[in-house]
Amino acid sequence: MRRFFSYYRPYKGLFMLDFCCAILAGLLELAFPVAVNQVIDKIMPQNNFKYVLLASLGLFMFYIINTILQYIVVYFGHVLGVNIETDMRNELFEHLQHQPFEYYDNQKTGKLISRLTTDLFEISEVAHHGPEDVFITIMTLIGSFILMFRMHAQLAFATFALIPLITIALVVFNKKMTTVNTEIYDNLGEFNAGVEAAVSGIRVTQSFANEAHEKARFYYLSDLYRRSKIVFYKVMAISSSYNYLMIRLINLFALIFGSYFTIKGELTYGQFVGFILLANVFVRPIEKVNNMIESYPKGIAGFRRLTQELDKKPTIVDQANAITVDHLTGNISYQDVSFSYADHTKVLNQISLEIKAGETVAFVGQSGSGKTTLCNLLPRFYEATSGTITIDGINVQDMTLASLRHQIGTVQQDVFLFPGTMRENIAYGKLDATEAEILHAVKLAHLEGVIGQMSEGLDTIVGERGVKLSGGQKQRVAIARMFLKNPPILILDEATSALDTETETVIQESLNSLAKGRTTLIIAHRLATIKHATRIVVMSDQGILEEGTHEELMAKKGPYRKLYDAQFHDETSKN
Repeated sequence: MRRFFSYYRPYKGLFMLDFCCAILAGLLELAFPVAVNQVIDKIMPQNNFKYVLLASLGLFMFYIINTILQYIVVYFGHVLGVNIETDMRNELFEHLQHQPFEYYDNQKTGKLISRLTTDLFEISEVAHHGPEDVFITIMTLIGSFILMFRMHAQLAFATFALIPLITIALVVFNKKMTTVNTEIYDNLGEFNAGVEAAVSGIRVTQSFANEAHEKARFYYLSDLYRRSKIVFYKVMAISSSYNYLMIRLINLFALIFGSYFTIKGELTYGQFVGFILLANVFVRPIEKVNNMIESYPKGIAGFRRLTQELDKKPTIVDQANAITVDHLTGNISYQDVSFSYADHTKVLNQISLEIKAGETVAFVGQSGSGKTTLCNLLPRFYEATSGTITIDGINVQDMTLASLRHQIGTVQQDVFLFPGTMRENIAYGKLDATEAEILHAVKLAHLEGVIGQMSEGLDTIVGERGVKLSGGQKQRVAIARMFLKNPPILILDEATSALDTETETVIQESLNSLAKGRTTLIIAHRLATIKHATRIVVMSDQGILEEGTHEELMAKKGPYRKLYDAQFHDETSKN
């Protein structure tokens, strides 16, 4: 609860406005039965209608004030709730941004989207109504009991006799519904993940004619979510029905016992009417409990899942004394570097390697030999299990993540483009880039011809993940981004392996231009594209097997020569 209420701190003024108005509105509700009691017992016996009108006018003013208070409570209270919900969502998004690659290796995108959206929908209602509903319910119950007790003690106790039963039911049903809601959110996360995968992979589904399979899987996830909600509404229906009966019994008790004591002469007619009205005021917050039982468990379950996510601290963070680096020349050193995943799968074992500034070093080897992992350790997308990695003699762990990653650019085989325009995607490399800088990057990346053929030019929408562009065009957009970023260190992760020969030649020219004057690490699949490298490092799951220039390694007739001959033979056979 302390953690939940910490989100109210930025909105103390708004909370106090909402809370105080809600309390005042509740007190005015209690005043009406007392006023009716006085009108019937003291004003009406005078047989002067003028006094009745004056009393009614006074009550009307009460209603006007209460109307204004209700507006403030409903509007500003919900503004408070929405603000708190937004702060929670922003905090969660920022938290997710700081999680390392390994975290996302084990997550489903749809489930994370669910955490950011549906999990928090009910939070605003709980944040708005939570404190005030609980306080006003208690205040109204106590206030109405005191007024009823002053009218007739025995009648007041008779009316309150059912409160313990309602309280017990509230605790039991609230606990059950919170548990059910947590399950609903889990199933909804799986459902969203399934939908996201099904929609993203629709082209694969259609190419394999597996629509029936995907439909069956979707129906299963949808039915799982449906059954969870049915369980929730079953518990809610039992709770609502139970509370409905208890509330009606309270009204019935007030009517029966009130009539009895009025007939006996222990209550005046005004007190009897006032008591009945107080009983209605008394049951109103109990009726509100039914709404609380429906919305609160949802909000509590959502907040619980939020805190569970926030408690997963990023494993890669800035050190306490991390420095901000403005420029690096690119002298890289790996010293006895090892890496294992969280499940203890070992990828690298005591790798040592020196790379001089301006060198172009290519990493080759079979899949799973650790080429990509070794390069990903440099910008700390993953954290080395042991050993040290330095750039210009500075340990990468001693630099702030933001400044380190500003100095390193990565072009990957699977280029991700945001749903927007060509201009927006290119400018992602430098968000404040001028039009002239963007056009220069376009020229260097050999994108001029592509953009010239587009009806909207740079303002052409590229579609979801750049679906309207070919693989080569997307690669050139990624290269243009990198020209804008202009980092001193460059990582090329199999950037041309999925392209046709003609497109690869154009892309390779762009990459060669991009690599000039930079320390470049190339993860290569097609060995013909790395002959120009200053050095080639051959890797296996045992570590570094050999290194040297293309000519040196071919002359050694070692692992590199075997890889090259095998690939050249395969390509010759295909031709």
